[in-house]
Amino acid sequence: MRRRGGERIRPGSRRKPRAAATRSTAGTAQRTRGTAPRTGAAPPRAKLEAPVAVPLLPLRHPALLLVALLAAAGIVASVSFRILDTDFWQHLLVGKAIWRLHRVPQQHLWTWANYGMPEVLPSWGFRALIWPVYRAFGIPGLFAWRWATTLLAFGLMWATARRMGARGLTPLVILVWCSLVYRHRSQIRPETLAAVLLAIEIWVLELRRPAPHGGNGPDHAPWLVPVAWAWVNSHISYFLFFVVLGAHVAAEAWRARGLPRRLAAVGAVSLAACFLNPFGWRALWQPFDYFLRLRHEPMFQGIGELQPLGWLNNQTNGVFVMLALWPLLLVWRWRRRGIDLVELAMCVFMTGYMASSERFFGAYAVAAAPYLARDLDEWVRARRWPAWTAPAWARAGLAGLAILGGGAAEWARPDRPLAIAVDMNRFPVRAMDFIERHGVRGHGFSQTRVAGYQLWRFWPDRGRLPFMDIHQTGTAADRTLYTLALSRRDGWRALDRGGRFDYAVLDPYLADSLLEGLDADTSMALVFLDDAGALYVRRHGPLAAVADSFGYRWIGGGTEKVARAFAEAAGDSAVRVALGAEVERLTASSPLDARAHSLAATLAISEQRFDAARAALEAALHVDPRTPLAHFRLAGLALAQGRALEAITEFERERALDGPRPGLDLGLGMAYRAAGNNAEARRHLQREIHRWAGSPSARAAEQALSELR
Repeated sequence: MRRRGGERIRPGSRRKPRAAATRSTAGTAQRTRGTAPRTGAAPPRAKLEAPVAVPLLPLRHPALLLVALLAAAGIVASVSFRILDTDFWQHLLVGKAIWRLHRVPQQHLWTWANYGMPEVLPSWGFRALIWPVYRAFGIPGLFAWRWATTLLAFGLMWATARRMGARGLTPLVILVWCSLVYRHRSQIRPETLAAVLLAIEIWVLELRRPAPHGGNGPDHAPWLVPVAWAWVNSHISYFLFFVVLGAHVAAEAWRARGLPRRLAAVGAVSLAACFLNPFGWRALWQPFDYFLRLRHEPMFQGIGELQPLGWLNNQTNGVFVMLALWPLLLVWRWRRRGIDLVELAMCVFMTGYMASSERFFGAYAVAAAPYLARDLDEWVRARRWPAWTAPAWARAGLAGLAILGGGAAEWARPDRPLAIAVDMNRFPVRAMDFIERHGVRGHGFSQTRVAGYQLWRFWPDRGRLPFMDIHQTGTAADRTLYTLALSRRDGWRALDRGGRFDYAVLDPYLADSLLEGLDADTSMALVFLDDAGALYVRRHGPLAAVADSFGYRWIGGGTEKVARAFAEAAGDSAVRVALGAEVERLTASSPLDARAHSLAATLAISEQRFDAARAALEAALHVDPRTPLAHFRLAGLALAQGRALEAITEFERERALDGPRPGLDLGLGMAYRAAGNNAEARRHLQREIHRWAGSPSARAAEQALSELR
C-alpha cells in the first residue's frame, strides 16, 4: 500500500484522489493537459509547479555525505563547551588511585569521616578508563573522549534509524537536535560511557526486529551480555539495560503469542553476568536503594540535577518541543502502520524518566533519536513537496539550514561558551593553595561542590580529605545536618557539634546561610576569600596561628557582617581605614577578585568617589562578566553624574543578564526622564508599579510618575 496526496492507494488501483485533496491543483492540471480556458474567462495565472515526492538519496551521495559531516560538526559543537562540572576531579582521582593501587578499592578512601568503611565504589569502570586518557593527553584528551563517545552513540542511532527505514536527510537534523538535549549531561561523567552502551543495545535489538518497525536484519542478541557486564561496572543506570530488553521481550511475546526464548535466555545470562563485579549483589542494589530510600532524604531532594525538568536550563535546546513531538509522531505512525510496542514503551518510560530528573537527559536523548528520526522521516516522505525541493542539493541546503538554525541559540549560550578548556575559575584553586602553603590540615568541612577538587589536590593525605565527597557519602544524620547548615543560619552549630571541624572550605556563591553561620561563629576566622572559595579556620587549637595572622576582622564570607562593617565605617573614620585596608588585601590575595572589587566600589560610593567606584565595578566585570548588580550600580553612577543615555544602556545590560528585578524599571524610568523622553519614562514607571506592586521600588515609581503628570 502506498500513498498519493495523503490518501491510501492499493497497488494496481486506478482510483483518483478525492476532489477535496486536489481542488487546489485542478486549474494547474487542466492547463497542463492543454485545455483552453473558457471564452471571457480571466487571464490564466502563472503556471504552478506540481508538488513532487521526496526521493531518497543513496548513502554515498555527496549531498548526503556533506549533510552528515555538518551534522557531525554540530554534534561535536554541542559537547565542546568548557568543562565546568565539579565532580570530574574525583572521577579522575579515583581512576588514578585504581591504577596506583592496582586494584579496585573495597573500602572508602575519600573522606575522613568514613575512611576505611566498606563501600561499593561507583562507576569504577568509567574512572579506570578516563584516567589513562587524561594522563596521556590532558584536557584535549578529555574533550576527545566527549567527542568520541557522543559521535559513537549518535552514529549508532543513525545506523539504527537507517535500518528501520529512515533513509532521508531528516534523521541527521534529528540527531543534532538530540545532541542539544544530550549536551546538558555531556561533561566528563560516567553517563558518557553509559550512552554508548545504551546505543549499542538499541542498535542490536532494533536490527533483529522484523519490518515495518525494525531493521529486519541478523540476530546478534548474544552481544548484549558483555554490554550488560560493562554497564553495571560503569554506571548506576545499568537497570536501563533490562528496561530496554524487557520492552523488546514483551513486544516479541505479544507478536508471537509466546515467550521469545532466545531473547529471554540472553536476558538471564546478562543478569548473571552483572553479578561479575567487584562488589557482587551490592552493586546491583544501588539504583533501588536510591529509589526506595535515599531520594527521600532532604539532601538528595535539594540537588539541582535531581530536580524535575525545568525551564531555566532548557530554553534553547528544544526539549519541550521534543516531549510533545515524539508522542504525536508515534500516534501518527500507529494509525499508518500499526502500533510499535517497543517505541511506545520507550517513549512512555524514557519521557517519564527524564521529566522526573534532569540527570537522565542523556539517556532520553539517545533513546529518542532513532524513533524520532524514523517517524519524522516517514512523515516527511509521506507529504508532497514543491518541485524545487526535488534536487538533492536543494534538500541538503534545507537540512543544513535546519541544523544550523536549530542549534545556533543553544551553541551561543553565554554560560556555556564553545571552548576546549576547563573553567578553572569555578574551582577553589587559590583556597587550596593557601591550605597547602600555610599547613592547614585536620578535620575539615567542605561543600560537596569543592570536595572533588580538594581530593584531586591532596589525596591520600588524610589530614586534608573532605568531610563528604561528591556522592554524599556519610550517615543519614550527617547528610541531614549538612542540608540544615546550607538552609538555616543556625544549622552550622548543629553540624559543628562543639568543635567538630578544624577548618571549612565553601563556595561563596552557593552557601549563603552557611557563610552567615560561620561569620557569626566567633570561634572561626575567615582567612581567605575569593570568587571560588572561602576558607575559615578555628581560632583555637592547631590553626590558631593561621587565624591570628590572616583572619579578617571586618570582612566576612556572607553579606551581613560586611553590611555591619560598612554601617560602622560610615560614622567612624578609623573603622573606614581598617575596612579599606582589608578590602585592598582581599583584592591582592587572588586574581578571582570580582567580589573584592565590588566591595571596593561600595566603599568608594560611600565616600562619594564615583570615578573610583566606576573603575572598581569595571574591574569586577572584567574578572566576572556576571558580577551581581554590577551593571545596575554602574547605571546608578551614570545617572548620578548626569549621563542618562549611558545609564539606560547599563540598565538594559543588567536586564539581559538577570532578567527583571525590583528597581530596574524604576531606574530606566528615571533615566528616560533625565534624557527628556517622558513617554518611555512613564511606560517603565508603570511597569515597575504593576510588576512589583507594594514594594518600595513600586512606591518610588508612583511618586516619580506623579511628578511626571
